[in-house]
Amino acid sequence: MVARCRTVAFQGIDVMPVDVQVQLSNGLPAFAVVGLADKAVGESRERVRGALAALGLALPPKRITVNLAPADLPKEGSHYDLPIALALLSAMNVLPPDALDSFVALGELGLDGALGAVSGVLPAAIAAHGEDRGLICPASQGSEAAWAGDAERVVAAPSLLALINHFRGSQVLPQPTAHSAETANQNIPDLRDIKGQESAKRALEIAAAGAHNLLFIGPPGAGKSMLAQRLPGILPPLDAGEILEVSMIASLAGQISEGRLTRQRPFRNPHHSASMAALIGGGLRAKPGEVSLAHLGVLFLDELPEFNRQTLDALRQPLETGQAVVARANAHVSYPARFQLVAAMNPCRCGHLDDPALACSRAPKCAGEYQARLSGPLLDRIDLTLEVPAVSPADLSAPPAAEDSAAVAARVAMARDVQRDRYARTGSGGLSRDGRRVVRTNAEADGELLERIALLDASGRDLLTQAASAMHLTARGYHRVLRVARTLADLEGVDAVRRPHVAEALSYRRLAFVR
Repeated sequence: MVARCRTVAFQGIDVMPVDVQVQLSNGLPAFAVVGLADKAVGESRERVRGALAALGLALPPKRITVNLAPADLPKEGSHYDLPIALALLSAMNVLPPDALDSFVALGELGLDGALGAVSGVLPAAIAAHGEDRGLICPASQGSEAAWAGDAERVVAAPSLLALINHFRGSQVLPQPTAHSAETANQNIPDLRDIKGQESAKRALEIAAAGAHNLLFIGPPGAGKSMLAQRLPGILPPLDAGEILEVSMIASLAGQISEGRLTRQRPFRNPHHSASMAALIGGGLRAKPGEVSLAHLGVLFLDELPEFNRQTLDALRQPLETGQAVVARANAHVSYPARFQLVAAMNPCRCGHLDDPALACSRAPKCAGEYQARLSGPLLDRIDLTLEVPAVSPADLSAPPAAEDSAAVAARVAMARDVQRDRYARTGSGGLSRDGRRVVRTNAEADGELLERIALLDASGRDLLTQAASAMHLTARGYHRVLRVARTLADLEGVDAVRRPHVAEALSYRRLAFVR
């Protein structure tokens, strides 16, 4: 007789079904786990043995074989503990033989039989719901699983004993409830804190309205990081579909606390010492990187030239396609990475290129060497480049600005609503460049769709043609100017993209920084 329990394996955000099969046969006592299991899965034998011992159950003196099918699919992580234990209990007739037929199970076992939290509960719950199955998970993650939309079929148990009693009918576990999503823009600094820097605030508003990539260049203390940290406060909150999209990645990374999802867009700020695997994704288990954890949000890279050049160049493909593809000898996975890049840098190593009193003796040669750390193809993917000057003492002593983040956020929300309605009307033409996600912002429009929505008047087209020739814009640069011009028109509330919009968009397009 073979007892079975369904669980899952993860390949990126894709959930693959895994059938846990347990067979008790005659022979010398042994406990073998087969099916391309990694070390964590292999160690589940001892955790299962200890958990059963804590319940006063001993393993039968037989040969125990656990097969994880399909056998050629890599199995990683500790969430296989619970399905192995449940299938073994079914084979031992502790559980009714058909109790597990309509469930997917995952969870880590402690030696005392307690169930610990694991990664990937939300995508597993969504996959189980799609198969018309219930989900068995740790009690601490019941609220997270309930977000899949079928809380009545979620069994969230604090321990293996409670789970056995539930299926035997002696102790019915309570139904978990999905906690309400946390509201957006909580504890985010306000734009009123920024003294002066009106041009930088304007660029920040444009970037937020169209989800454009932005680069601030200026001396230390000019407020570049402060401006970037206030960007989440003017971005619109995530809608219901985007909440699940972002939370699935956070669940795989084990970053959902107490089952609470949030409407706040992600804001990731990795240190410049981050490796390529940390930024793009990868490692031994091909985990999501910062670009995926910033999906539908902001990736802020401070001190941009200090990052490893190869690491920065690895950003080019996610910026273009919205996908981070991790290829390894034993894994080939893809994570969503539709993020907005915001970066900050000093003009040179000392940071005072424009101040003769503070500049180092190697200026301006040091500036050329410092800025050369950034490749042309990466800079070509940045829509807005702005020089942020040092703040004057007069600005510092001035009272706070009259306009706060809420006022700017209202204008950004109106521009985003215009874009969402426009692309919703395009139907099949609204697919993004990766062919998987509907276009919702101007930064995602491309090809024939961009030509239609950013139709220029004669004067604006002449200006863009002349500027493209004089500034040696690439085809990518040309199209990025069009996207920014379209966003400027949306902020103004007009349908037509005119010459002033093109002129302002071109003013943010700079490919050479050393003066």
